[in-house]
Amino acid sequence: MAKTYTYDEVQQHRSSDSCWVVLYGNVYDVTKFLPSHPGGSKIILQLAGTEATEEYDPIHPPGTLEDSLSAEAKLGLFDASTLPRQELSPEQTGTPGKSPAQEQAEELGPETLDECLNLDDLEALATRKISRKAWGYYYSAGDDLISKKKNNTVYSQILMRPRIFVDCTQCSTATTILGQKVSVPFFVSPAAMARLGNPAGEHGIAQACGTYGALQIISNNASQTPEQVVEGSKPDQVFGWQLYVQNERKKSEDMLARIHKLPQIKFICLTLDAPVPGKREHDERTSNVSSNLAVRSSVQQGSASKTSPHPEQKSGHEKTDRLEENIEAGNAGDGGVGKALFAGTAPDLTWKTTLPWLAKHTHLPIVLKGLQTHEDAYIASLYAPQVKGIILSNHGGRAMDTAPPSIHTLLEIRKYCPEVLSRLEVFVDGGIKRGTDIVKALCLGAKGVGLGRAPLFGLGAGGVEGVERTLEILKAEVETAMRLLGVEKVEDLKPHHVNARTVERDIFDGVEAPALEKAGLWVKSKL
Repeated sequence: MAKTYTYDEVQQHRSSDSCWVVLYGNVYDVTKFLPSHPGGSKIILQLAGTEATEEYDPIHPPGTLEDSLSAEAKLGLFDASTLPRQELSPEQTGTPGKSPAQEQAEELGPETLDECLNLDDLEALATRKISRKAWGYYYSAGDDLISKKKNNTVYSQILMRPRIFVDCTQCSTATTILGQKVSVPFFVSPAAMARLGNPAGEHGIAQACGTYGALQIISNNASQTPEQVVEGSKPDQVFGWQLYVQNERKKSEDMLARIHKLPQIKFICLTLDAPVPGKREHDERTSNVSSNLAVRSSVQQGSASKTSPHPEQKSGHEKTDRLEENIEAGNAGDGGVGKALFAGTAPDLTWKTTLPWLAKHTHLPIVLKGLQTHEDAYIASLYAPQVKGIILSNHGGRAMDTAPPSIHTLLEIRKYCPEVLSRLEVFVDGGIKRGTDIVKALCLGAKGVGLGRAPLFGLGAGGVEGVERTLEILKAEVETAMRLLGVEKVEDLKPHHVNARTVERDIFDGVEAPALEKAGLWVKSKL
């Protein structure tokens, strides 16, 4: 019979020399695993001697324990009745402190999916329901959130040009992406950790995409395995898979071999806009508070956790509050969920080395994600046909703050090297809040438009039905916009349907690209 351990017994093993954790009602000795943990040993040590299931489960795909630990590491059962009051699960003690944004959403936001009329409503509903840690990870962006806010606001500066006396009874949102038929011109961008918001996870998002014929790019850091995500998908459902190349190339090569066994996955999306993690302070603050609640050190016991201010409700002492909060959590300078996910990601990728390496290990088409200048878009076009498409993206504002919104880069391409639009399929993501935003991007030459936070918040708001509601709202808004423009088909959306002059004044101007010119790669387009 397996031995049963008490809380006090587990608490004796909280160091790098002897590190125990409790997961799913079992006690594990993870001491030998500490040096090889992809997120670093410190993350595990913060939870040493505690019931860590709540922290572990949403982040790790099922089967991770069995793959990572030897059978001997499982020591026995855990007696949950011995947990002190402060170590009980949220179901037993109530939800730990919520952020001001979550409290505000409870007062002002919709209460059901039926009451959600737009993506902001769905985000407000999700904010009420998901954990503080999930909200911090989903909401967060780099530094002062300037790029994130610009992503959201730039579309409002582009005006529509509706036409009259046009029969608008017929309208189809169907199109193709990389030669694959889809029912809507928008897709789910790779966004990690869906199970932080709802147990249905990325598989739940896939179910909703199947209902609406939408493409889904599976995150390299998904909280479920690719096999689990595509399980039960419809025969004609289309997926891509995101690749973060690892320092240990063999890991990436092995993963590509797994992906090749899944016929639903039609292309590889190589993400390049975050070779190193950005500084996401909302994520760091909420993760520190979560660690504070889980670890319960002697200094922290009995003290109330500070809550992070909503971006629109910052106090005049925000920097002081932030420093005090990190010190109290014992994690000053530590990163959040996002930074932990980047452990092991290779920062040494180049045009000359990475694409040839990738050609040896996959036959699938390549889409490069994260281009933020027309120069890089032009270089990418020279690597066709291996590179089939590019996603203009600033990583949702989560990498370099003050990087341009993707629509700026799209307009740069139109101005300086429009031939790229005929050589590659060009996609954009970041900041999409309305179907009109999608239509504006399509008018300016985008082949499709990616959604990052929206499906995650939809999932948090109502599981699979919440994601379906997200896609339903956007599809209806796209159809309405197309009808008012007098356009029946997605491919008929053209630049003359919008007025982007205000945004054009803000795009990059006046400087040539000397490195490209010197290398003989640059030919300035004639306008």
